[in-house]
Amino acid sequence: MNILSQLKNNSLARLGILILCILYISCIGADFIAPYDSYSSQGDDSLLPPTEIHWHNQDGKLTWPYVYPTTQSPTNLETGQRELKINRNLPSPITFFTNGHLFGVKGPVRINILGTDEHGRDQFSRLLYGGRVSLFVGLLGVLISFPIGMLIGGISGYFGGWIDIVLMRIVEILMTIPSLYLLVALAAVLPLGLSSTTRFLLIVLITSLISWSSLARVIRGQVLSLKQQEFVQAARAVGAKPLYIIWKHILPQTTSYITISATLAIPSFIIAESVLSFLGLGIQQPDPSWGNLLSSANNASIIVMQPWLIWPPTILIILTVLAFNLLGDSLRDALDPRSLKN
Repeated sequence: MNILSQLKNNSLARLGILILCILYISCIGADFIAPYDSYSSQGDDSLLPPTEIHWHNQDGKLTWPYVYPTTQSPTNLETGQRELKINRNLPSPITFFTNGHLFGVKGPVRINILGTDEHGRDQFSRLLYGGRVSLFVGLLGVLISFPIGMLIGGISGYFGGWIDIVLMRIVEILMTIPSLYLLVALAAVLPLGLSSTTRFLLIVLITSLISWSSLARVIRGQVLSLKQQEFVQAARAVGAKPLYIIWKHILPQTTSYITISATLAIPSFIIAESVLSFLGLGIQQPDPSWGNLLSSANNASIIVMQPWLIWPPTILIILTVLAFNLLGDSLRDALDPRSLKN
């Protein structure tokens, strides 16, 4: 039974792949799926709760889904509450494939299926656009850190001697540094005037440059055993250069381990970005990411009175990490030589 067949027959692998496909497709297609721009404000309609969708008319009969225009009164200074005002005289049907978006509402009425934030911006739209940052930070981080770890580990294991000693001491130093505290320290010294794009790339670069050490250590161990194999001796005999042998002959033999490790490493990059953005050191407002969407959790009143601002990004981060872990565990089982014999 080949690897694809094992993944296909593994219900956990299918679940992980399904979740990831939905998340990545939704965020890539945010311009079409999101009903509004992530920066557009609804004026005074801030902190609106999720818009209630109605499926029955006043007679109780099933009808096409519609919503009512919804606004809120100013905050009551004594109770902290805001009265929700619903105009039930103007039902507005939900439409699909309208104004270049997947769904919307006819007329001036707006639909906020996850409510609005403190600036009156649609939370669902910001969640989709923010996912582009949070989901792709892991992929970019792996693309940068893994080639470094593979190459350093390959060189260390192949050449040995003083090269191995120096490189492994560097690896051990990096592994002793608490990565989260280092990220916070480095992010805190970044200039305030940086654009979110530049800050995003710097976060990915910083995270990647401290994340390759554990991979390099494992690759070194595998290379130590592989360099004595006959195919490596044959490459040496025909005059192949060491770096060519490492990159073309030895490292491809570690593909199984690298594939599994990459899948399991992506969540750590996503969490790192979320933590930095949550602390205000990552992607800055008004640009959205799942991490800075969670930053409103610093306000206790938001957690109690506007939980729709907290739970959606939290659930999406948990689902993403869970899906990658399910896929990584399934790949590990599928690539296990003992399972391939069955």
